[in-house]
Amino acid sequence: MTSVEEVLEYTRGGGDARVITEPRALRAVPDLIVAPRATTTLEQRRRWERHYRLLLHSTDVGVIGVAVGVTAAIQIQLGASPVDTALRATLLCALWLVLLGGTHTRDAALFRPSVVEYRGVAHATGLAFGFSAIGDALMSLHGMQLLLLVALPLGLGMLMLSRWSWRRWLIHQRNQGAFSSRTLVVGDHDDVEYVISSLGRSPCSGLRVVGVTLLNGNASELVVGDGAYPVLGNSRTIGAVARDLGADTIIVASRPQGDADFVKRLSWQLEGTAAELVLSSGLADVAGPRLSFEALDGLPLIRMQIPTYSGGQHVIKRALDIAVALCALVPIALALPVLALLIKLDSRGPVFFLQERVGRDGRLFKMVKLRSMSTDAEQRLAVLRDQNEGAGLLFKMKDDPRVTRVGRLLRKLSLDEIPQFWNVLIGDMSVVGPRPPLPSEVTGYDGRVFRRLYIKPGITGLWQVSGRSDLSWDESVRLDLRYVENWSVISDLQIMWRTAKVMVRPSGAY
Repeated sequence: MTSVEEVLEYTRGGGDARVITEPRALRAVPDLIVAPRATTTLEQRRRWERHYRLLLHSTDVGVIGVAVGVTAAIQIQLGASPVDTALRATLLCALWLVLLGGTHTRDAALFRPSVVEYRGVAHATGLAFGFSAIGDALMSLHGMQLLLLVALPLGLGMLMLSRWSWRRWLIHQRNQGAFSSRTLVVGDHDDVEYVISSLGRSPCSGLRVVGVTLLNGNASELVVGDGAYPVLGNSRTIGAVARDLGADTIIVASRPQGDADFVKRLSWQLEGTAAELVLSSGLADVAGPRLSFEALDGLPLIRMQIPTYSGGQHVIKRALDIAVALCALVPIALALPVLALLIKLDSRGPVFFLQERVGRDGRLFKMVKLRSMSTDAEQRLAVLRDQNEGAGLLFKMKDDPRVTRVGRLLRKLSLDEIPQFWNVLIGDMSVVGPRPPLPSEVTGYDGRVFRRLYIKPGITGLWQVSGRSDLSWDESVRLDLRYVENWSVISDLQIMWRTAKVMVRPSGAY
């Protein structure tokens, strides 16, 4: 028999390359030539993913059927042809469901932020009605108006509500340990610690760390916060470690220096073992939504859009600020007499407290607050400096003796901040933005912290919904800088919603 020369690279499992020169030798290495089969852990992961998508799909069918069915019933009552109405309703339902699946809204529901899922649902809904309207126009049909007036808002609203409800259920399940991905984190010590700390702040992410593989050091255990994680294996045994731990997600926090093929080889090791390989990049914290990915003749590229601090998006932000401020000032005007009376009865002094703060581009302005301290608070500050419990340049005390009884309640519920909507209306502040600093704080800034002043300060922001006074100075700065460079109108709306929840369940407010 004539021998056929074949070359197989033994990369699965991180081994060295082998050259097979005889066909019969292939029988000796069946693990190299047989496609990897899914492990039990991977099958379990795929099973619960299918289960959750089926739940979403069933709900989507019911919601769309109700919205379109109600509209069709109204059309028939108004004299429309039952046959034509039923046909149009069936086509719209089918198109709507196809687009919800085709735009991956059910995939986004599993692993991505809620805004991605909701945006996808809205996009798919818009496309469905847009295509239907075009079809009606081309065929000179009538009856689309009622669908746009009834089925569109009713269906979109019910879809959003159902997705929100299922997301709440999913978060609850993940807090109970179900519907989560067992995660192995790989990288250098500091990078692995940062990833685990970040995941700890997002318990609803669905990523549960069960072990780490360090590329430097020889520790047997890594302690991060209140958790301890076993350190297992090395760069060449990650696939085996993942199989032993039953990990279905591997996060690469960093790769070995000078090893350009590390990620590719690792993905080969994990075939049949894990569902996904997640690459953690230091760029993401700085420029998350400004990143885009593409390939140029096989060269993978990451494009990073440079942030801008003027233009259309900022005009929209200002319009949103004015709208929210006008809506907020109406109930504030009704509540102010009661709050003013309580402040006056509790201690002598003015109802409002005006304090000089630093705004955009370093401009000074007078920030308005409801007075929550005694009138001699500024004079007593020097005596209390040694008892500072705040972070970095901030002065904070949990039991500040200058705070009045009513002031303590106002601060806990963030009611002392509500007059700042006037600052928003006149343009000194924004509803969402970095924390407005004192002039004395700004004089202590280093070069990077000045970037907080590139946009208007806000009544609320990432710092408020992430712990407020409980945050370290570095963490507070990191959150503010992340917001300055990556803000969007959608993220502002999210922060406003989260702020409302924080006011109901205050944390770090004193």
